Amino acid sequence: MNLLILSAGTRNKVVQYFKKELGSEGKVIATDCSNLAPAVYEADRFYLVPRITAPDYLDTILDICRKEDIKGVFSLIDPELSLLAKERERFLAVGATPVISPYELVETCFDKYKMYRMLCGMQIPTGKCYIEKEEFYQGLRKGEISYPVFVKPVKGSASININKVYSDKEIEVLFSLYDDLMIQEYMDGTEYGADVYVDMLTGECTSIFLKEKIKMRAGETDKSVSVKDENLFALIEKFVEKCGFCGMIDIDIFKVKDTYYISEVNPRFGGGYPHAYECGVNMPEQVIRNLKGESNRDSVGCYRTGICMMKYNEITIRDMNDMEIVR
Repeated sequence: MNLLILSAGTRNKVVQYFKKELGSEGKVIATDCSNLAPAVYEADRFYLVPRITAPDYLDTILDICRKEDIKGVFSLIDPELSLLAKERERFLAVGATPVISPYELVETCFDKYKMYRMLCGMQIPTGKCYIEKEEFYQGLRKGEISYPVFVKPVKGSASININKVYSDKEIEVLFSLYDDLMIQEYMDGTEYGADVYVDMLTGECTSIFLKEKIKMRAGETDKSVSVKDENLFALIEKFVEKCGFCGMIDIDIFKVKDTYYISEVNPRFGGGYPHAYECGVNMPEQVIRNLKGESNRDSVGCYRTGICMMKYNEITIRDMNDMEIVR
């Protein structure tokens, strides 16, 4: 069984984990648009591909699936998730199963205001959001929200162009500089991350790993500690199963006083997933079992608490004198 990891980038650990779990049963193939992406050199084979916006990108990926006899494919970056979900049938036609949630759900996750509206409709606590400045100012006058707030792109990732602001003047400046922004309530509480797996065959949530975020860097969890909360487990299970998620899900959560608020949902591996794997929450194994046509058992909360993750810098060195460097 060969697997294809798209846009591998710097996610070395994810590639390593899948290689370990596949063992002698198959190969891990990786792609990226740059040959300076360190994770691709962890794979059994690497393909340098066009950017995902290129007209021939999809055909290039489908050709790789045919050539390498790929059985499962997933991406590690947000902009590619919708493409993978939308073109699901074309991947299935060449024998490769996309490990991704349904297209409309992926689109909702990528549009933070749509996700906010969906959460409100499901009566799940979430921070207030506004896409119209005047509506936000009305909320200020009514006391429904107060400064500071976050201003961020409606569609964005990696914490790019996210600003914590304290005044109307800052709001006006940001909205004059950038398009498609939203204003989000500042959640003054403890931040958590949930690494979740929803079985591709049964639709049931089979794994949840909770971590309290201690330090963030470039939008990803840098330091964290494993925790458990049965009430939060129940909330997450109900949410992901009712929505119809599939495969790996990364959820950002805030706890303010005694209430949990879901903030963002990413239908992919999160940057902090290595913490879950090293604590025994083995999602690569679950992906592989599903691709074999086997369902996974319920293992929600099967890990120890008080286990810390501390990321640190590592480097990859390669002699590239014999090739063109693609940045």
